[in-house]
Amino acid sequence: MRVVIVGGVAGGMSAATRMRRLNADAEIIVLEKSGYVSYANCGLPYYVGGVIEDEDALLLQTPDSLHARFRLDVRVASEVTSIDAEKKSVSVKNVLTGEVTKLAYDKLILSPGASPIVPPIPGVERAHTLRTVEDVERIATSVDRKPASAVVIGGGFIGVEIAENLIHKGIRTSVVEAAPQVLAPLDPEMASLVAKEMRSHGVDLHLGVAAQTISETSVTLTNGVEIPAELVILAIGVRPDTSLAKEGGLAVGERGGIAVDEFNRTSNPDVYAIGDAAEKRDALDGSSTLVPLANIANRHGRVVADHIAGREVRPVLTIGTAIVKVFNLAIAATGWNEKRLAASGRTFTSIHTHPNSHAGYYPGAKQMQLKLIFDPTTGEIFGAQGVGTDGVDKRIDVIATAIRAGLTAPELADLELAYAPPFGSAKDPVNMLGYIAENVSTGLVKTAQWSEIDKYREGGYQLIDVRTESEFRAGSIPGSKNIPVDEIRARTVEIEKKPILVNCQVGQRGHTATVLLNELGFDTTNLDGGYLTWSNSPAFEIVNAN
Repeated sequence: MRVVIVGGVAGGMSAATRMRRLNADAEIIVLEKSGYVSYANCGLPYYVGGVIEDEDALLLQTPDSLHARFRLDVRVASEVTSIDAEKKSVSVKNVLTGEVTKLAYDKLILSPGASPIVPPIPGVERAHTLRTVEDVERIATSVDRKPASAVVIGGGFIGVEIAENLIHKGIRTSVVEAAPQVLAPLDPEMASLVAKEMRSHGVDLHLGVAAQTISETSVTLTNGVEIPAELVILAIGVRPDTSLAKEGGLAVGERGGIAVDEFNRTSNPDVYAIGDAAEKRDALDGSSTLVPLANIANRHGRVVADHIAGREVRPVLTIGTAIVKVFNLAIAATGWNEKRLAASGRTFTSIHTHPNSHAGYYPGAKQMQLKLIFDPTTGEIFGAQGVGTDGVDKRIDVIATAIRAGLTAPELADLELAYAPPFGSAKDPVNMLGYIAENVSTGLVKTAQWSEIDKYREGGYQLIDVRTESEFRAGSIPGSKNIPVDEIRARTVEIEKKPILVNCQVGQRGHTATVLLNELGFDTTNLDGGYLTWSNSPAFEIVNAN
């Protein structure tokens, strides 16, 4: 049996090596149009910044090493230009010589990846994209010339990573993002934390505006602002590379990727598709989705090899768990965000916490921000987001596992997680999310979101801040009255007989005050996440701007 794989890196090489482990006699040929077949593309931005000093560290395997260990026939500089599904063959062009040959297959695996989005704006040919080793070599050469300024177009994962690394190189860097925030998977109040971190390290952010033209020395935006730009990098995003699939008559899905079934077979049963080029199945609603992540590509490569070898295969759904480092912050997300849930018409509620990474009395504890989104009736977990300097990855990974296991939000309180003061708290931040979710789901307390304060104020609610006087003086929500939680019983005469919106710093004292006031006969709602969540949000920026 001959298995031909188009494209290497995560998906293609995972399929090839797994196939070899399952079949010692199969002829396995990997065709890669670039000069590198197995490399850590997620590490490319860090090579630009000098964090990874040796380019060879990015190269995981070579054609020779793959042949020595797995007897794989790996051919670099070999571009597949067409598929003849009827004859079960592909046309292969030698990138160096231009020679075209035919190669027959029994099974074909497509792993061509995704192509950077390049907008049709004047001067865009001067901009660099960052997708391959060759791309990063060109950017590194430009960086070595010590440009005085750089503009990164796009504020997604790659955009914020490359911006950080350009700052590490001492280059004045601007990021242009057409959306009103960086990192689209985050909701606004979480993305604001990332924007603050970037600005504090010297990144000039231009949000809610697009690049209009690129000249030899600058980038002009749609609002007329001109930014110096000796170096320009495009990081707008990627789209599945489906050109070969379309040419071969394979079906393309509703999201623009190659359509596949639960075994990653295309519309032709002898052709499979994996990695960034193929559509995935969303775990929440079963819809088609695009998730350009290496771990999913690796998993699907294994699934395809198993299916070809006749092994039993578990279909792989995706929840889109991802993490990124931005200067001193770790930012992670899993599942759906509020924007996507609202667009789908689903009923959801959100809770925010600001716990320490480990026990507060043990040195080195760092505060983080966590957000959990779930169904208030069933408790189904829809997604989570986290931002902080330490411990974020651990908590998001636990919640991602809970989503895959079908646990409800209140059941997070039941998880028995490793605890010692240097590593966590007796009530881990994930447990605390479960406690809060249970309080909300059972109706013990009502909560309001940072974005709803004006609505509550206009609805006649009185705003009571239950923090200490010193905290209140340091900053408060406009129109709120300060009654510290420990003084509430003695000062109820100061509270009007109308609904109350309570806030504290992070929500915990607000919860205590809410339960107490309700017992005293008041109609009380707690501000979820407290003053800290509100002060990190776009609402706070609007108040300060005015």
